[in-house]
Amino acid sequence: MPKCEVTPNSPNVNKCVGAKPPAVELHIPIKNLSSRNLQTTNTPSGNIHFREQKGYFQRLRTMMNSLLIVLFFALPFISIDGRQAILLDVSQQQFFFFGITLWPQDFTLLAWIFIAAAFSLFFITVFWGRVWCGYLCPQTAWTFMYVWIETRIEGSSNKRKQLDKAPWSASKIAKRTTKHLLWGLTALLTGCAFISYFIPARELYVDIFTSNASFWVTCWVWFFAVCTYLNAGWMREQMCIHCCPYSRFQAVMFDANTKTVTYDAQRGESRGPRKRKQQTSLNEPTLGDCVDCNLCVEVCPTGIDIRNGLQYECINCGACVDACNETMLKFDYKQNLIGYMSENDIKGVRYTYWRSPRFLGYGIAVIIMLIVIGLDLHGRSEIQLNVIRDRQSLYRETADNKIENTYQLKIRNKTQETKQYQLAVDSEMPFSLIANPIITLAAGEQLDYPVTVLADRDNLASGRKIIQFSVTDIKQPDQQVSQKTGFFSP
Repeated sequence: MPKCEVTPNSPNVNKCVGAKPPAVELHIPIKNLSSRNLQTTNTPSGNIHFREQKGYFQRLRTMMNSLLIVLFFALPFISIDGRQAILLDVSQQQFFFFGITLWPQDFTLLAWIFIAAAFSLFFITVFWGRVWCGYLCPQTAWTFMYVWIETRIEGSSNKRKQLDKAPWSASKIAKRTTKHLLWGLTALLTGCAFISYFIPARELYVDIFTSNASFWVTCWVWFFAVCTYLNAGWMREQMCIHCCPYSRFQAVMFDANTKTVTYDAQRGESRGPRKRKQQTSLNEPTLGDCVDCNLCVEVCPTGIDIRNGLQYECINCGACVDACNETMLKFDYKQNLIGYMSENDIKGVRYTYWRSPRFLGYGIAVIIMLIVIGLDLHGRSEIQLNVIRDRQSLYRETADNKIENTYQLKIRNKTQETKQYQLAVDSEMPFSLIANPIITLAAGEQLDYPVTVLADRDNLASGRKIIQFSVTDIKQPDQQVSQKTGFFSP
């Protein structure tokens, strides 16, 4: 007859000397984190009133969300050289980024930046899963901000649930009215902040709140205000679950070493409620460390149960990690029953990222994109030149036996300073430029400049010759742009 005893360090686990340990029935199987078969769960119908949670990851998330919101509202009010730091002036087709002026012709640079950002997101996903959604996504930041307002007015999650079920009364009407007014004001400020990236911020806010803004400006501000109010106030987790494409393809970037919010089923099952410091009797079934408090579900902004395995609805915000660690501390159990863990962490397997094709592929792609952005910035010219031939005639013959061709030059000063340029024409043949070679352009100005190129007929071979127009900054000779075109003669 084997002798059984209760170990003091783990009051919920029985040890039997000389006997096989009792079989532990795992209700929830461990899922392969690197697989693409993410589990789906039926999220609760109706509003999800998740609890506020404190802890390390929630402090980190709040800090990063707050930084994102502050930067979003503050950047349009930062000035560099007397101009708004970030201003996308669509009407003038000028885009200002911290002293750099971009034109529609420079949009390839923005394309490289967006591609680099996408590969950087994929690269981070290989390490930490969907942390972008939990810590930096605007939808998450504004959702938590709206829930914070809701909690200050209507109370905790249980009080909000009770208020939903309660009949309409003066108190309920007052709370709901106050909440929606604050939501609406926050949405209006968000709409103003978004449009202030396209219209000077200091003028926009005054015009909107004094009703002096134009019809279309007002329409766009209220359009984004309504979108913010609906997304952060009403849709919330529905945007993450049903509308966000990232939740659908994130799993293809996971591997066995990707750290995601994971429940350690081997340690936690079988789960069951108990009292603190409770000693398990010999006749009771063996319990894991999960006390089935359900806090991990109550704090989840998408309403899922992380104990059901990896799910695409999880945004990796870490709220369930902080809630579970708080419970483990109360029961004097080991932390991180739910934590940022990989499949290899649970198995105790050591792994090097250098062996991962995803790590190498995304890392190399990010480096290549950064090099392309650097080269594009380095080769970017501050002058724009387009040469257009006279379409009415190929050439004209003058009375003094000369051949002339007429061109229209479109020259743009892409800087924010007045510039003087030297115009020249280069060719192997002797050509004369009939135009003032010194051109002065104001900041951002484009000039349509007609010029005539003249040559002696006797010195020209028949047919088409190649000539090249060049425009050079007089004060900065390294800033030069040129374009080739044809010169026609009989």
